[in-house]
Amino acid sequence: MDQIDVPYHFLCPISLQLMRDPVTISTGITYDRENIERWLFSCKNNTCPVTKQELFGKDLTPNHTLRRLIQAWCTLNASFGIERIPTPKPPIERAQIAKLLNDAKKFPHLQLKSLRRLRSITLESERNRICLEEAGAVDFLATILKNGDSTSVDIASDDNESEFSRASDEALNILYHLKISQRKLKNLITNDGDQFLESLLQILKHSSYQSRAYATMLLKSVFEVADPMHLISIRPEMFVELVRVLNDQISQQSSKAALKLLVEVCPWGRNRIKAVEGSAVSVLIELLLDKSDKRACELVLAVLDLLCGCAEGRAELLKHGAGLAVVSKKILRVSHVASDKAVRILYSICRFSATSRVLQEMLQVGVVAKLCLVLQVDSSFKSKERAREILKLHSRVWRNSACVPAYLMSSYPSS
Repeated sequence: MDQIDVPYHFLCPISLQLMRDPVTISTGITYDRENIERWLFSCKNNTCPVTKQELFGKDLTPNHTLRRLIQAWCTLNASFGIERIPTPKPPIERAQIAKLLNDAKKFPHLQLKSLRRLRSITLESERNRICLEEAGAVDFLATILKNGDSTSVDIASDDNESEFSRASDEALNILYHLKISQRKLKNLITNDGDQFLESLLQILKHSSYQSRAYATMLLKSVFEVADPMHLISIRPEMFVELVRVLNDQISQQSSKAALKLLVEVCPWGRNRIKAVEGSAVSVLIELLLDKSDKRACELVLAVLDLLCGCAEGRAELLKHGAGLAVVSKKILRVSHVASDKAVRILYSICRFSATSRVLQEMLQVGVVAKLCLVLQVDSSFKSKERAREILKLHSRVWRNSACVPAYLMSSYPSS
């Protein structure tokens, strides 16, 4: 296409690429459907990108005449390597979605087929996802997950349980890809939150890696909008399963979702202790030994910082042979955020769990030397203050130690 000029009115004003499915909005401007839908629905804009006029409705009218002209132009210029643009499928209508949902509810033998069609529709466009949510798909899909007993779905099959499991996996897949709105997530957890969360917990316990990943990411979205009562009352088994997701390293995306979820829920109630009892600390330390990804390290340290806010968490970190060493190692090696979190962890240890054995270990594995280095380099003000306070707090034990190089000892704060 570099060898030929494309007529300007064939180009989408947003992407400046040849339009494949031109549609006209209420201001009279024509755009490629994919680009204007992303502008209106994903980016939640309510204006025309070209005229900046406010839109009083988001109806998109197919511009068939322009589409045929573009297709004819493509055919005429095929010798230049331009492929003819296929006629786009008409967008899904709400009535079609309602029929699919109704068929899945009324005719159990059609349920799996209907769910697969719904998944296909979900993946096609943002507009389809919004249409599905508005048609009541979220509640229906959640009901499939909540009906965990295979006998609740009378499917004419020799293997009801396997059939139900496939339906449940499809429903979960769709729910994840729908990118459910915060309003709908709130309704979901308010109306029947306990049962829905229980269904996700069962998926974490018994399903495939992919379904466990989807359940983890869906849980993250749910708990971001949940009220304090739900956050406080999370079952201990949920923490066990989230830690198992981290330990199994199913995918980078699910691991980060599990870490963000722990950051979200650990400050509430006894959740820190539940996470510690679910073996979170040892798994997080192993991840820290293995991870070089900046964001992942920051998240692991953020969770460890929260867990070290309780005595049980600090005890588990100190029990691990590499706990103090790996936390110290991440200081000044990952990012300012990671350094701040790591220094906070050491601050908690030194204030509340500093036995003579712990203080000697901190000398031997280089923690004290690293804290002296924090005072010398470009660190955040808070990190420098905490490092200085730690060093002052235990100066009687550390100040004249041969474990700290002389050039670093010169920066050791006076008491």
